[in-house]
Amino acid sequence: MKQEHHIHMLFRYGLVTVLILLFSGAIGYKLFSTTVIDAHHWNELAQKQLERVDTVLPERGDILSDKGYILATNLRYYTVRIDFRCDNFKQHLYQMALDELADSMATNFPVRTRKEWRKRLEEPLKSDPKKRPRAWPLITNISYLDLQKVKTFPFFNIGNSNKTGLTVESVLRRSNPYGAMARRSVGGVGQTRECKEVHGIYGLEKALDSLLYGVPGLSKKIALTKDIVNWTDVEPIPGYSVRTTIDIQLQDIVENELNRVLDSCSADWGCAILMDVKTGDIKAISNLERSKKGNGYIEALNYAVVGFEPGSVVKPISMMIALEDGLVNNLEEVIPIGKSWTYAGGRPITDSHYNGSLRVREVIEQSSNIGMARIITRGYDKNPKGFVERLRSIGFLDPLNTGIAGETTPMFKEDPARVDLSRMCYGYTSHIPPIYTLSVYNAIANGGRYVRPRLVKGLHAENFDSILPVTYIRDRICSEENARKMQYMLKQVVWGAHGTGRSLKNDKVALAGKTGTCYSVDPKTKSYNTARKRLAFCGFFPADDPQYSCMVLTYYPKRNMFGAASTSGQVMKNIALKMYSRGLLNNTTDYADGAKPDNRALLYGSRDKRRYATVRRAAGIKTVIHPAMGSPENRQNEPGKLTVPSVIGLGLREAVVTLEQCGLNVKFQGTGYVSHQIPERGAPIKKGQTVTLALSN
Repeated sequence: MKQEHHIHMLFRYGLVTVLILLFSGAIGYKLFSTTVIDAHHWNELAQKQLERVDTVLPERGDILSDKGYILATNLRYYTVRIDFRCDNFKQHLYQMALDELADSMATNFPVRTRKEWRKRLEEPLKSDPKKRPRAWPLITNISYLDLQKVKTFPFFNIGNSNKTGLTVESVLRRSNPYGAMARRSVGGVGQTRECKEVHGIYGLEKALDSLLYGVPGLSKKIALTKDIVNWTDVEPIPGYSVRTTIDIQLQDIVENELNRVLDSCSADWGCAILMDVKTGDIKAISNLERSKKGNGYIEALNYAVVGFEPGSVVKPISMMIALEDGLVNNLEEVIPIGKSWTYAGGRPITDSHYNGSLRVREVIEQSSNIGMARIITRGYDKNPKGFVERLRSIGFLDPLNTGIAGETTPMFKEDPARVDLSRMCYGYTSHIPPIYTLSVYNAIANGGRYVRPRLVKGLHAENFDSILPVTYIRDRICSEENARKMQYMLKQVVWGAHGTGRSLKNDKVALAGKTGTCYSVDPKTKSYNTARKRLAFCGFFPADDPQYSCMVLTYYPKRNMFGAASTSGQVMKNIALKMYSRGLLNNTTDYADGAKPDNRALLYGSRDKRRYATVRRAAGIKTVIHPAMGSPENRQNEPGKLTVPSVIGLGLREAVVTLEQCGLNVKFQGTGYVSHQIPERGAPIKKGQTVTLALSN
């Protein structure tokens, strides 16, 4: 019996030994096969890895405002996760710290209350230990500073990720610190169909993608003792940072005033452009359309560079050509008007109201189609194409190259008939982007010099700083004398007794400009839909000393206001008054007899109330100038002492800009305009101080 048992044990030992030998032999054979027989195959694979060259993506450049504020930049966001099944996870320490951890999370990330945070933090522990999540999301899309703060919270401050299970993921995203402000003009980025690299897909991001994107680098694999790692062979070159002409303060004004009027008249969409007369700098551009998901307006297609039939805003361009070509020499010349006028066998041309006759200078003031057609056909009756060529000669059909993606050029019939001539001179049978119309009005305001509109002011990179010069489409498109005549006629549109824009008169800022109404074409019937109007106002201000030119386009208002002056014109008027109220038109608020103008003084106004204050420099008082707007009282401080400014009555965005430029942090509650602030105006500014704002409508 014992002998049989011994034999059985020896058999099992022998079997195990044979299996071990066979397994060892298999390992030895595989090792020999890999290192000798198949060595060439593995060497080829290794060589391919070492020869592989990868692209290193460059850092995309920033888009900046005219004063250097960031409109678009690259920001890294972090997602914090917990691995509840890591090798040495200290569950008992985690459970002991739940209350303190929930309190820290609620204090710093108030998306949940303390009770809600504790419930969420405890939830993963209720499942089977073998089924607990390995990448449970604690908090997503936080900044680097917030990430460092999380690492100081109870339990997470242990520091050993194998004990806390704390893991961090990061992603680089394009961020717009000012939100939707000028979003269509600034643009956006995304992956293209051609490649997975991130490039601009609209706006400046697209138009200047080659500059913003930079130059990719190259990396290759190198073999180290224990691993094959990436080695950057050619360093990537970061993209240029682009300084735009956008002024944050003016952009905010333009967007708010456009939004306010669109909401009042319930229009489908609107567009507004504000430009510096002397430089052609586009200081603000806004495109808003009604949101399809609910009430309110959102940033829309950049209508500023899309061609539309312009309507009567094109009449001043035609009149300027008539003056330059000598078709009219005397502004007092009487033009027969009447009820209608038939030309070249076309449908009779009519005006919106009857006039037996008008003087030349009244044709623009009263927006006479008949008068404009009679004047232009004097010179181009036998050569309608010559009128288009005349527009071409002044550069009106040239690409503007503003830097705005999607820019189109004006479209006129290449070989127009005589009847087409009579229509195009007052705004039909042509398609003109609003930015082109504005460019000619700007030239008129600029004494005839045709400056090129631009959205890009300069380029910046490491050890490189370039300011782009002001350029001209044509040095001059009309004489100074004719420019003055046109300025007079455009001013009469607002200030004349029968001007179509006379409702825009005000005693603060004199406006000059032209109203324009045009029906849209129904895509189904291909005929004009008289219910759907595009209402335009294009002009400049102050009328006697033009500093800014502006064009506003409003489409299909449905209530309250239905005229070009009461919609688009009102937007321009509101913009001018808001700029005046903030001292942005070289105006002074010191009305004392004999007072010298002080352009640094500020007249303040808000939506609900208007208050006027005189700021004078007293002996021994230091005046501290902040670049942002604010109450005039903010300007005066004791020598060498900077105090908290007042932002009462300002909108949230305006208030934040004002306070942050003084080095202050901002917290707020409510919506609308600032009604109360803590600390109040005049309190000494301390480093890292927070100002709390209460807002109300």
